[in-house]
Amino acid sequence: MLSRLKNIFKKKTKGIAAAAVLVGLFSLISRFLGIFRDRILAGEFGAGQILDTYYSAFRIPDLIYNLIVLGALSAGFIPVFSALIKNMKCDDKQYFCSSDHDNKIAWNLVSNILNILVLALAVLSLIGIIFAPFFISLITPGFSEELKSTAVLLTRIMFLSPVLLGISSIFGGVLQSFKSFLIFSLAPVFYNVGIICGALFFVPVVGVSGLAWGVVFGAFLHMIIQVPPVKFMGFSWRLFIDVYDKNLRKILKMMVPRTLSLAIAQINLVVITVIASTMTSGSLTVFNFANNLQSFPIGIFGISFAVAAFPALSASAFDQKKLVSHFSYAFRQILFFIIPSTVLLITLRAQIIRVVLGTGAFSWRDTLLTIDSLGFFALSLFAQATIPLLVRVFYARQNSKTPFYIGLVVVIMNVFLSLFFGKRMGVAGLALAFSLSSVFNFMTLWMWLYFEIGNLDQRKIMFSVIKFSVSALAAGLFIQAGKVFIWPFVDMTKFLGVLTQGLVAGILGLLVYFLLCYFMKSEEMLDLLELIKNKLPFGKKVKKIEEIGDQSEARGL
Repeated sequence: MLSRLKNIFKKKTKGIAAAAVLVGLFSLISRFLGIFRDRILAGEFGAGQILDTYYSAFRIPDLIYNLIVLGALSAGFIPVFSALIKNMKCDDKQYFCSSDHDNKIAWNLVSNILNILVLALAVLSLIGIIFAPFFISLITPGFSEELKSTAVLLTRIMFLSPVLLGISSIFGGVLQSFKSFLIFSLAPVFYNVGIICGALFFVPVVGVSGLAWGVVFGAFLHMIIQVPPVKFMGFSWRLFIDVYDKNLRKILKMMVPRTLSLAIAQINLVVITVIASTMTSGSLTVFNFANNLQSFPIGIFGISFAVAAFPALSASAFDQKKLVSHFSYAFRQILFFIIPSTVLLITLRAQIIRVVLGTGAFSWRDTLLTIDSLGFFALSLFAQATIPLLVRVFYARQNSKTPFYIGLVVVIMNVFLSLFFGKRMGVAGLALAFSLSSVFNFMTLWMWLYFEIGNLDQRKIMFSVIKFSVSALAAGLFIQAGKVFIWPFVDMTKFLGVLTQGLVAGILGLLVYFLLCYFMKSEEMLDLLELIKNKLPFGKKVKKIEEIGDQSEARGL
């Protein structure tokens, strides 16, 4: 049994495509669990004061985790550790590597950064626990004293999670470096399971603080599942700190620009929390629910393609022809999926929200507010999904300053727009401000890149976008017609009726979109069909039959 378990833990993921599929699959599962988590929270508490305090309490611990851990991991640890293990003596049958002297530098780096990171996070968490009342008063000026007191309690509990997630993230970096993606991809799934357990099982026992304990439990699960595979790789923890280690200094140097960029995004969320706290009860919750729903296609398509394209962009950073070719391909692929996703979110947002969130204490008022917010978010889906790719082009060209400065301007713009629209439109105004800021961010990054590089293959991109847009517009019309057609045959007051209407209309719309793209000979649609033929079992059979047919035709049969 132990031997079989080791084989699962030690299994390498061969090839970038296989790794992308594996990570993408579990990312999809994790996001579905996230939707299920939101449904439970909405059903149990509705969009009101309890979830407002929960989301506000989440903000500061999450800020620390994102700045300290993600900045170090994504920008520094993985590249440095990967370089160290590149020449390790490894044996796939016995797992990756032995524990000889050549490997000690790499494993010492893991211990060193773990010790420093845990110490830093523990100190910051302790400061956060002590000064939680000050932080909560700062970011929730519109809360009553009672709500602030509850938020302080939840914040103090949640400050345990950055330490656990910090350890987990380093272990995850080790797994990624060794191309072992299975357990790494499972970790976010377990994190969401922990939060769901908090809402279902902890809250009935300890009250609202169970939500915070659920976050801590999820962080623990996120960490503990990655311990065995890292242990089997040969890692043995050592208690020491060496601040003069050259590899540690490399990591610190590389993480600074990435941390600054992350800080911009986090400050943006903090500002939104501050403004939402001054609005009617439930505004912060509605904003988070709508944001989570619109983030679904962005994470699946926008971020996935940006991450997959980054190595190619980096390799051709100063070869204009190749760089533009890689950028254009990834950009068009993102829009191929995001444009119909936008249409689906706009035309079916009422059905999506009622199916995902419409249960228990989540009222019709909450639904209407979330519908309006999601509609405004969807307007900038194309910008939000392509910004990660645009930013990575700058990173590939070793220019991290430009995205940072543009991001700083975008945050200032979002603050003023949020105050302006928020006062007039409530929480929907915050979503509109966020969308307008995202579009401005996209346009500024695009123009800056155009003046820096020149031609971005915009002619080809424009022709593709026209095909996508015409197909998506037709799909939207068919979705609307499908909703009207299905309406008399289902009970729209029941979950199953709303689900059936949305599902049938959505599938009809997607079929229309893909068929029109095919008839207009969209290059991206043809690429998708080719991928299916090459990767899926039934697709390979189709391709084989086509090849046989081509050969027969060539022989005159």
